[in-house]
Order: sequence, then C-alpha cells, then structure tokens
Amino acid sequence: MRVAGPFTVESVSPHRMLGVDENDELIDLAAEAVPGYAPKQSFPQMILDNLKTAGVQQARKEGRIAFTSVAPWPGEMICGEGRYVEGDEATGRTRRAAIFIGPEFGTVTRVDLVTAAREARDAGFDVLIACAFNFEAHTTEFNKLADLPVLKARMNADLHMAEDLKNTGKGNLFVVFGEPDLALLDQADGRIRVKVNGVDVFRPNEGKVESSGPDEIACWLVDTDYNEESFFVRQAYFLGANDPYKALRTTLKAEIDEEAWASLHSDTSRPFPKPTSGRIAVKVINHLGDEVMKVFKVA
Repeated sequence: MRVAGPFTVESVSPHRMLGVDENDELIDLAAEAVPGYAPKQSFPQMILDNLKTAGVQQARKEGRIAFTSVAPWPGEMICGEGRYVEGDEATGRTRRAAIFIGPEFGTVTRVDLVTAAREARDAGFDVLIACAFNFEAHTTEFNKLADLPVLKARMNADLHMAEDLKNTGKGNLFVVFGEPDLALLDQADGRIRVKVNGVDVFRPNEGKVESSGPDEIACWLVDTDYNEESFFVRQAYFLGANDPYKALRTTLKAEIDEEAWASLHSDTSRPFPKPTSGRIAVKVINHLGDEVMKVFKVA
C-alpha cells in the first residue's frame, strides 16, 4: 500500500497490531522480546531456587540435606520452607526446615539468628537453616533453641553471579561446617592452651548432632589476643588423616626439622599467656575450605 505525500508506507502486515498499556502508552513489542527486559528475579527467590537444586552440603556426602520441595514462606525472618526425608527414603519421616536468608551484602548477627529461631519454633518447624555469605563471630555460640537445631549454611560467593551460572546443583553452594568442639586447658604456670576435640555435625538421616574427630579438620588457627575487630594468626596447625606436609617436603627437597614439622601437626596448641583483651579466637577450616570462628572469654 502506498500513501501519497512526503511519508511513504511500503507495507503493513495485516497480522501485526499495536497495543497500549494501562497508562495509554504504546507497548514496544520489539523491546519485549529482548532478553533481560523482564524484571529480574529477586535475591531471596534466586537463593530458594538454587537451594532446592543444590541442597545443603556438609563435610561428608552422607550428611547432605536433599530437599524434596522448597517453597516461599510468608514470615518476618523466615522466607522459605524446605521439606526433606529423615531416614530411609521409603520409610523415613518428612521434616520441615525453616529457611532464613541473610542479606546479599552484609553479615548475619546472633540477634538475627535468635529472632529467626523463635519464629521457626513458633511455626512448628523441625530445624532452622540460616543461609548467609557471612556470619559474625558470636553466632558460633548459638546452635540450638530449646529442641530446634540451628544450622548455619555458608553460601558460596558464586551465588553473587547466579544469573550468569547454570543451576546444576553440582557445586557446593550451601555448606554447613558444624560447631567446633574446643577446650581451654589451664597450665601450672598460669598460661593456657587450646585443644581441638573435633566438630559437631548435624546428621539429617538420624535427626541428631554427632561429634566427629580432628580428622575432619584441615587447619586451625589461633589468635591468642583477639581484639574483636581483626583476626591475627599467631599460631597455626594442620590436621587431617594423612600427613599434610608429605607433598610439600617432597617438593622442597630440603633438610627439614622433623620435630618442628611434627609440632604443627597437633590438635593442641602451644602454651601462651592469657590475653590482655580478655578474649581469644580460634578459626577452624575443613577440607572443603569452609571456615568457622569461635571466641572464648578468658578471665
């Protein structure tokens, strides 16, 4: 069709129609087809989607929490409900997990966990799973509210780029390290030592917390005078079932002081004076590279 005048219309498709929205503005159909034009997925919903696929990983594969379903939950702190089977898949019981998601850029505090745990217990959940990129040091002291276990799942930094990654569930996106079992030992000369007994890990198949030995720990570090702001490594030790220095000694091909090397493969620290700050901090790292820190007050 041609129209006389300075403007020429070469052709108009009889099947294409223009539309207007609720504000009487023209809808740009071309822009609607462009990827990324639609509203982006919210951060909590993205976390829930990845949580459903990946589950919650622990140091041992048999300790993985595999969800049968994950759905949004209309709570103040709790934003999701996950269901998993406790025990055998055929005869086990279905358990409800309250899911608390920390800020996209920020740190979860102990107060946040306590508030979320109270809400989860009031709603009748069996366990609280707190997912966050960072937890403040004092959250390590809170792992249970009455009969409600509280699991702290550290989120992988890759989730910051979740829109660019495929949700395959193969990565360790949510990892629960567990609670380190530590003890302070007083010395006759007034100094103290720290002993690592192992890590307390939640077993979803049994619905209880089980203690594992030091073999679950790859490395542990001690700040003998913690200032509550920065962690300074003043002592470091390396554990594990195998000799952690075997490959390094082979690579160095140098004379090594066996006694010095052996002192670093220990579950008990060297003696040190009581801190002037009144606090010490111990950071424990597992074989997956996840870490947790525990703070002790020393009189």
